[in-house]
Amino acid sequence: MTDSQKIDTYIAKHSKWKQELQQLREMFHQTELKEEVKWGSPTYTLNGKLVAGMAAFKNHYALWFHQGVFLKDSHGKLVNAQEGVTKALRQWRFEKEDVIEPHIVLQYLQEAIVNSIAGKKVKPQRKKGVTIPPFLKLELKKNTTLDAAFKALTPGKQREYAEYIGEAKRDATKQTRLEKITPMILEGVGLHDKYKNC
Repeated sequence: MTDSQKIDTYIAKHSKWKQELQQLREMFHQTELKEEVKWGSPTYTLNGKLVAGMAAFKNHYALWFHQGVFLKDSHGKLVNAQEGVTKALRQWRFEKEDVIEPHIVLQYLQEAIVNSIAGKKVKPQRKKGVTIPPFLKLELKKNTTLDAAFKALTPGKQREYAEYIGEAKRDATKQTRLEKITPMILEGVGLHDKYKNC
């Protein structure tokens, strides 16, 4: 199945927003962006770089701008989907009664293309080291098999688990989370691996 056919299927599957997604897709086709599928959603690239995409959700559909932080947003349309977490990505959400204004959408798409050509990009900050919370540290000390499996994980996966335990306020929550992640650590998988290839 080609990317184009996959996007046809994606739009058909989201029948609530079918007409709106098709309208956005036609606007993407008016640009030089290449239509692809990434993470199961329609994504548009230029010279191999992610520029924008679209997605459907239960209560809204959205445009994504992968380096949207650089857009002027002169019409005040963009939001940061995860404030404090997401650095570059910006989302333009549409709800049931919202009207798609093609000239404004195309204006944003063209600006995103210009920014991509100019090489504007947020450089990811690599986190250094892993801080293991005392609760997890104690468990790793008691369980040498778990400790060896934890040490075999990549620093990123270790960080995910350490933060997951560290964010819990109550000991009971920490214990529940520990019971959940122990088999995952022993398998050598990351906390969020199941979401990375969907």
